[in-house]
Order: sequence, then C-alpha cells, then structure tokens
Amino acid sequence: MERPRLPHISEDGATYFVTWCLRRGQPHLSEVERQLVADALRAFDGERYNLFAYVVMDDHVHVVVRPLQELGLSQLLHTWKSYTANKLQRSAGRRGSVWQSRRHDRIIRSETDLWEKIDYVLTNPVRRWGVEDYPYAGRGTWPVGW
Repeated sequence: MERPRLPHISEDGATYFVTWCLRRGQPHLSEVERQLVADALRAFDGERYNLFAYVVMDDHVHVVVRPLQELGLSQLLHTWKSYTANKLQRSAGRRGSVWQSRRHDRIIRSETDLWEKIDYVLTNPVRRWGVEDYPYAGRGTWPVGW
C-alpha cells in the first residue's frame, strides 16, 4: 500500500536530518561507489551548505546539513542525487533510476537534537555491521554557533 506523500517543510537557515535510499532493484553500492557519493557530499561543504555529518551506506545515505545562501533543501538534494546518479550510471554501468524519488527529512530544532542526529549518522555502520572506522562517514565544516 502506497503511503500518502506529505509536504516537505523547509525554513530559511534550518538544519536538516535527511535520508534517501537506492531505488528498489538497484544493487548495493560498492566501496568505490560509496566513495564517489561521499566525495560529492563534501564537494561544496562550507560554500553551498554546512555538512554537519554524513554516512554513505550500501543502500542509503544519511546527512545532517544546513543549506546556505539561497539554496533550498530540495534543490540541494536534487543536485546530489542527480550528480551521483549520473556518475554511478557512467562509471558502474547502472541502468535506470538510481535513487528513490522520496526522501525522509526532518528539521533539527535544538542542539540536543542536533547531537543525537550526528551520533545516529556517525554510528550507523557500527549498529549495522559493527564497523567503527568506516571510511564513508564523517563530519564536514563545523560553523560557529550551530
């Protein structure tokens, strides 16, 4: 059963916890592909957005991010997903849509919530595989005053 699509709420200057997944039927991301996605996430950190934390798993991505300037969350996610999908199709021979069109996003409303989400993102590989030193996770630029 298809769940109804709820509107995505956005606020200027907001920080978000966002998750998106591979489209059903796509093979899991290889280590090379995870590196490609991680590199794309870090590419404009501190310029177009502040990337508080990220993890690229084998079938999904989590980020804690604050878009900067006039870039909205939807535009930022479209850029990441479109760029990485094209790269994955060219370099790995993937066919069709790579990412699901849906995403889960939530505005972070407090410093406590921020730290909980950062911890969740960075410990995702530990919870899933018991891997502590995971190369496709990390923190980006840390702005003054979250």
